Amino acid sequence: MFEKIMVPIDLRHVEKMDKTLKVASEIAAKHDAEVVFIGVTSQEPSEFGHNAKEYAAKLDAFAQGHANEFGHKGSSKAVIVPDPAVDLDKTLLKTADELGADLVVMATHVPNAANYLFASHGGHLAAHSDASVFLVRG
Repeated sequence: MFEKIMVPIDLRHVEKMDKTLKVASEIAAKHDAEVVFIGVTSQEPSEFGHNAKEYAAKLDAFAQGHANEFGHKGSSKAVIVPDPAVDLDKTLLKTADELGADLVVMATHVPNAANYLFASHGGHLAAHSDASVFLVRG
């Protein structure tokens, strides 16, 4: 049913994504699907690297470690944008399309008052993507 599962990930908050990662892994194992971990970042240095190449290497190490631990095919894609906070929605939508993802599994938060003014990233993706979107509350 699913062949390519896109999982947007923020390496700063991996410890809060256990449930999301387990859901993606279980679906991947059941359908023999590949999980592609997507990291959206800027060229600016961060705790994950001095540049985009170092960030991509850390994202790939995470993806390979997770795939080995949970027994599914795994890869990663670092997407470099000028401002991740501003560009996240359109970047996730474009990346899902480019990858040919048929499922996106992503973490979400409990809705609050701000959601009445601003759509959530997952909600935006679900409304505009051809892929199915599975939002996981952690």
